[in-house]
Amino acid sequence: MRPWLIKLAFGLLIAAVIGNGYLFWAWNHALEPGTEIYEVKPGTPLRSFARELSARGVLPESHSFVWLAHLTGRDRGLKPGEYRFRDGMSARELLDQVVAGRVIEYPVVLLEGWTFQQFLAAIRAAPKLTQTLAGMSPAAIMERLNRPGEHPEGRFFPDTYYYSAGQTDIMILANAYDKMQQLLQREWEGRENNLPLKNAYEALILASIVEKETGRADERRLIAGVFINRLRHGMRLQTDPTVIYGMGKNFDGNLRLKDLRRDTLYNTYTRRGLPPTPVAMPGKESLQAALHPMVTGALFFVARGDGSHEFSSTLAEHNRAVVKYQLKGKTPETKKK
Repeated sequence: MRPWLIKLAFGLLIAAVIGNGYLFWAWNHALEPGTEIYEVKPGTPLRSFARELSARGVLPESHSFVWLAHLTGRDRGLKPGEYRFRDGMSARELLDQVVAGRVIEYPVVLLEGWTFQQFLAAIRAAPKLTQTLAGMSPAAIMERLNRPGEHPEGRFFPDTYYYSAGQTDIMILANAYDKMQQLLQREWEGRENNLPLKNAYEALILASIVEKETGRADERRLIAGVFINRLRHGMRLQTDPTVIYGMGKNFDGNLRLKDLRRDTLYNTYTRRGLPPTPVAMPGKESLQAALHPMVTGALFFVARGDGSHEFSSTLAEHNRAVVKYQLKGKTPETKKK
């Protein structure tokens, strides 16, 4: 073999070794992207994204990243969205993340006991969420969810939901709606026998009342039991949360005797049975309590002032509890003196 061919072959071999060594280093060495957000817009070409990463100091240059994508068949698979990459990851791992679409997710927290309007307020305040429901009535929103004619209260499961930039508010509501319907159906099928509830929707209404009456896990089934007993006896439920809900914006934080006497569709002091709709979004525990109430003879309960309640089976016992916990030991006659 001629000397110049030997030198050329040797040179090519050295170049190949160096090139392969560089590519191995470029694809596998630890990157330091920091805490910044990197966005892949819909339709962004691979080369453009690689150049951006290089310009922002994440990659030493863009060509090796493009080669990596081509060689692994992932040069057309970038998922749009916002990304945050961890320090110490390799170019391979970075490419894996963008191809898999592991984008930044933001939480929106919807709490137990909130009303539909409070749900909407939290969703509207969520950053990076595309708002499509502004100015729409509750009825119109339910139509958007393909649930025309349904009252929205109580139909959405309270939970923490995650979304990525650009996703819509209706997506959050659709997820919450589906989750509540699945839970309600499952719990209704496993309910106790002989409950005075006609259907799953009545269970949802009762669960919303239980949710508003107590935040104590150990009392939910007891309170549900009281309301079940009252329904069986044909007694009025006489529960303040329903009155407050019926007052709407007129409620100023104080519930007065005149409010209890003013009739509305939701006033369970003036009307028998359950109110026409839920009064809040119940959580799983309240729904389970409504369908698995504690079996007792209790027909009354009164707040003790520490978050717990005193339960009574007779009106006389209840009146004594009211004097003890609500009137601080003073009877109505004593207060008049």
